[in-house]
Amino acid sequence: MDDKILEELQRIRTLLEPKPAPPSPPPPKGLWKEFMDFLSKYKVIGLAVAFIMGVYLGALVQALVKDLVLPIIGIALSGAGMGNLSTYSVTFAEQVFSVGDFLVALITFIIVVFVIFILVKVTKKWGIE
Repeated sequence: MDDKILEELQRIRTLLEPKPAPPSPPPPKGLWKEFMDFLSKYKVIGLAVAFIMGVYLGALVQALVKDLVLPIIGIALSGAGMGNLSTYSVTFAEQVFSVGDFLVALITFIIVVFVIFILVKVTKKWGIE
């Protein structure tokens, strides 16, 4: 009886042992096939599309900040005599500091980071990683 149990346990053990991984396919031959394998393996097209969209999203957000957000802030602060905040500058020791350009870049950065944060949260919620 004990021998049958031991034999059954040994069969179970052999079934549970990990199988060796199948050999990887041979690398494609020829420059064109290697190039196409590179494109599909590293998803280069998707990366390029994402990069191009990111560049234009940045330009769109920068225009939004410079042409809409900062003038609204300038209207709210009109009593302070600042005028157009995107062109606001401070002169100190004959040096001109373009504070407005910095404000445009800072607000643009904050908006882009917030949009990326929202996209990551939504994709995690949908199970897309």
